[in-house]
Amino acid sequence: MLPKYNVLTEEQVLIIHNESIKILEEIGMEFEYEPALKVFRAQGLKVEGNRVHFTREFIEGKIKLAPAEFTLHARNPEHDLVCGGENIIYMPGYGAPFIQLADGTRRKSTMQDYENIVKLAGASKNLHMTGGTVAEPQDIPDEIRHLKMIYSSIKNSDKCFMGSAEGRERAQDSIEMAGLLFGGKDVIKEKPVLISLINSLTPLKYDERMLGALMAYAEAGQAVVIASLVMAGSTGPAALVGTLALQNAEVLAGIALAQSINPGTPVVYGSTSALSDMRTGSLSIGSPETALFISASAQIARFYGVPSRSGGALNDSKIVDAQAGYESMMTLMAASVTGINFVLHTAGILQYFMAISYEKFMMDDEMAGMLLHYLKGFNFDEDGLAYDAIAKVGPGGHFLTQKHTRRNHKKEFRTPQLSDRAAFDAWSKEKLDTNQRAHKQWQEVLANYVPPQLDENIDKKLLEFIAQRS
Repeated sequence: MLPKYNVLTEEQVLIIHNESIKILEEIGMEFEYEPALKVFRAQGLKVEGNRVHFTREFIEGKIKLAPAEFTLHARNPEHDLVCGGENIIYMPGYGAPFIQLADGTRRKSTMQDYENIVKLAGASKNLHMTGGTVAEPQDIPDEIRHLKMIYSSIKNSDKCFMGSAEGRERAQDSIEMAGLLFGGKDVIKEKPVLISLINSLTPLKYDERMLGALMAYAEAGQAVVIASLVMAGSTGPAALVGTLALQNAEVLAGIALAQSINPGTPVVYGSTSALSDMRTGSLSIGSPETALFISASAQIARFYGVPSRSGGALNDSKIVDAQAGYESMMTLMAASVTGINFVLHTAGILQYFMAISYEKFMMDDEMAGMLLHYLKGFNFDEDGLAYDAIAKVGPGGHFLTQKHTRRNHKKEFRTPQLSDRAAFDAWSKEKLDTNQRAHKQWQEVLANYVPPQLDENIDKKLLEFIAQRS
C-alpha cells in the first residue's frame, strides 16, 4: 500500500480542531429535534432554545468513544467490509433524480434504473458496495420509495448496502428489513449491517429528519456517516480553512450525539464540502478546492482516529465528456491517495449529483480499478526485483518468452476492461470511442448478470413487510 499523501501539517490540523471547538463553544449548533436536545440536556450541556453550546471536554471525550474501524457485514460474508485503517471502500453515486442518456438528453430516474445500477455495482470487481439511493426512482411514491429501494438492494446483490436517512420512521423500516435479512434486530445490534448518510444543514444546524435517522441507527448499533456539505462562499465563508473549521464543527457535533446515545456507535467522518461558483451561485464539486477539502478531511479524520468519507468521481459536467473525465479523476484520485476510507459517488455521477449516467458508471468503474491497482504500490519480493530474469535475458534480449513474465505479469500489470490499447488499424475496424464502448459494456453486464439467490422465506417476509407498510 502506498503511503498517504498529506496536504496539512500536524500543526495545521490542530489549528482547525481548535477553531471548530471555539465555534461549538461560543456560537453553538442548532438541533431542530427535541429528543436530541433532551440528550444534550441530560449530558449537562447549555441548551438555549434549539441551540446547544458544547465544551471542549465533552466533544473530545465523545470522539474517543468512536471505534477506529468496524466491520460492515454483507449477506454474503465474502463481501464483508472493514471500514477504517488502510481500507478503501468504493461505491456508486447517491441521490441523483435524473438519468443522463447516451444521446445527450436526460430523463427522470425510475425504479428500473435503480435496479440496473444495483446490478452493475453487484457485478463490479472494483465497487465494494451497491450503495444507497443510487438513483432516486421518480416513478415510485415517495412514502414507499425507501422500502422498494432497500428491497432491490437486498434482492439484486449480496454486497453491503445503505439504509434510508429520510427521518426516524424510514430509518426504522431499514432496520426492520435488515433484521429480517440477518436473523433479527438483536443479531444486527451486535454486528452492523447498515450504514446511512446523515447530513448537517449548513451552517451549524441539523434538521429533524436527519436527527431522527441518526438517533434510530445509533440506538440500533448501526453505522452512520456524519457529513457536512459546506458551500464555500454561500453556506460557508469564502475561505478554505474557515470552511474546513465549520465543516469540522458540524461533524464533531453529530458524532458527539451518536456517542451520547450509544457509546461505541460506528461512525464515519464525512466531508462533501465544495464551493459556490461566484459567477452562477451553483454548487461546484469538480473543483480543485473540492479535492483539497477531500484531502484535508482524510487527515482530520485520522487525527480523531475515526474512518473518513468523501465524494469520489465528482464533476460539474452535464454530459459524459472530457470535463467529466478530468474533474472526476482529480477528485477520485484525491480521495484515494489521501486515505479516504468510504468513497461515495465513485461511479456514475454528473452535474454536482443531479444525474447518473450508465456510460460514466462504466468509465468510473474502470478508473476505480486503475486506482486500486495504483494504490498497491510496488512489490519488492524476489519476483518483484526480477534479478534472475534480468540475468537470464542479459544484454539485447527480450522478456516476452520468459517463465517469469508468464508467471508474474498478472500480479504486476492490470488489464483494462474498458480502455482501448489496440493499434490504430485494429481500432479502425469499429472506431468505437469510450462512450460507445461503455454503452455496449453496461448493456452486456446487465444481460449476463444473475442476482445471487435470496432465501425464499426471507424474501417472503420482506415482501410481507413492504405490503404492511405500504
